[in-house]
Amino acid sequence: MQKRTLGRTGPSVSALGLGAMSMSGAYGAADRTESIATVHAALEAGVTLIDTGDFYAMGHNELLLAEALRGRDRDGYVLSVKFGLLSGPGPGVGGYDGRPEAVKNFLGHSLTRLGTDHIDIYRPARLDPAVPIEDTVGAIKE
Repeated sequence: MQKRTLGRTGPSVSALGLGAMSMSGAYGAADRTESIATVHAALEAGVTLIDTGDFYAMGHNELLLAEALRGRDRDGYVLSVKFGLLSGPGPGVGGYDGRPEAVKNFLGHSLTRLGTDHIDIYRPARLDPAVPIEDTVGAIKE
């Protein structure tokens, strides 16, 4: 599998990544067993970049990935997690939250759901127009 370095100094990842959103019903019914098998097959094929969002199915996606990745060498893959998209009781986006205290809260929940001690790439899903990007990124840095 070919590799790419993200940015100038970022991690080296497989040229192909695995986006996990559809594994939690974003595009229709998803099968848990098939989703876990897909993660395993991707890793065995040399995929090292796994992308999710803390808001995919209200955290279900992170729980599914935790199950699929359990027992794997944590240095064998790069986790990319998007945050900050808010959900409401109905379909659609309920807004954005890039406040530093929210970023830290989102991160704590993601670490717990993913069953890991670190996330390799952590980024806002969308910019929060009410919060300066420097504040959001500053919280990520902390």
